[in-house]
Amino acid sequence: MLYIRSYLTVDNRMLVQKCARAEPFKLILCFKSTICSLSVFNDGSSRELMSLSGTIPVPYRGNTYNIPICLWLLDTYPFNPPICFVKPTSSMTIKTGKHVDANGKIYLPYLHEWKYPQSDLLELIQVMIVVFGEEPPVFSRPTASSSYPPYQATGPPTSNSYPNYPYPGGVPFPATTSVQYYPPQPPVTTVGPSRDGTISEDTIRASLISAVSDKLRWRMKEEMDRAQAELNALKRTEEDLKKGHQKLEEMVTRLDQEVAEVDKNIELLKKKDEELSSALEKMESQSENNDIDEVIIPTAPLYKQILNLYAEENAIEDTIFYLGEALRRGVIDLDVFLKHVRLLSRKQFQLRALMQKARKTAGLSDLY
Repeated sequence: MLYIRSYLTVDNRMLVQKCARAEPFKLILCFKSTICSLSVFNDGSSRELMSLSGTIPVPYRGNTYNIPICLWLLDTYPFNPPICFVKPTSSMTIKTGKHVDANGKIYLPYLHEWKYPQSDLLELIQVMIVVFGEEPPVFSRPTASSSYPPYQATGPPTSNSYPNYPYPGGVPFPATTSVQYYPPQPPVTTVGPSRDGTISEDTIRASLISAVSDKLRWRMKEEMDRAQAELNALKRTEEDLKKGHQKLEEMVTRLDQEVAEVDKNIELLKKKDEELSSALEKMESQSENNDIDEVIIPTAPLYKQILNLYAEENAIEDTIFYLGEALRRGVIDLDVFLKHVRLLSRKQFQLRALMQKARKTAGLSDLY
């Protein structure tokens, strides 16, 4: 089981709370202690990290081996993956490969494709168990080389698959501001499934199946959510199309009604045009026999009197106008002009007075 190493201070509790909120460690790890350490990076900056150290059971060729590892959680965790190392004891040697370099740094596609919240430490440990079961990262030192000094891991190379993450440099792992206590690491030993009894192959298989099932359920949920979002978008589009179709039908109906109304008015205008044409032809045929004085017939004798007075008064007005034209051209002399104008004006005054009286009797407005 893994356990946490760090020195917990008041300033570091927020980091632990952040990690605790991001992922339920109690379902993954059995904590021995909770400690935070102050680490120095290659660029000289200091940052508080959380260290998870311990061993993981790796089945290999029918036996179970305890592989020591160390995980460093950055302050950007869980949004960025942890930095993982194989931490060999004095009796172990790192076996470099495509997943572990000479410094013990672990490279996995799972780390490269880390995406919160789909990725978590439990799946990471299970992936390590599967990968290390196919290609062990360490092996025991030969007896002849047992006097060699213990392996000291160095900082990871600057060119790696995670260029954006800071890595500890100059020391095997981030240095702390206070002395750390590391319990002795157990040597690599083979533990048979029947003699150990703690973790069997069935348990590991069930754990892997559970992890894969959770992954599939999560991805299925993502696909279902995506499909549901597309379905909702299609439904909204369908509703918009239905509303547009209804509006188009209303517009077509209204246009049909307007066309019918226009056709009706056209028929009415054609009928009226025929009536006017017939009346015009009739009037033209009867124009020779029409009497101008009989064309307009007032409805009452008083109205007829008013009409006659108005016509006579306008005739006198025209006569006076043409007498003035005759005087201007020299056709008549001034004495003749004045004589006739005086007579006509007296007559016009009498006609106007009589017409005003008749209009008043008929209830009409005054003209003058």
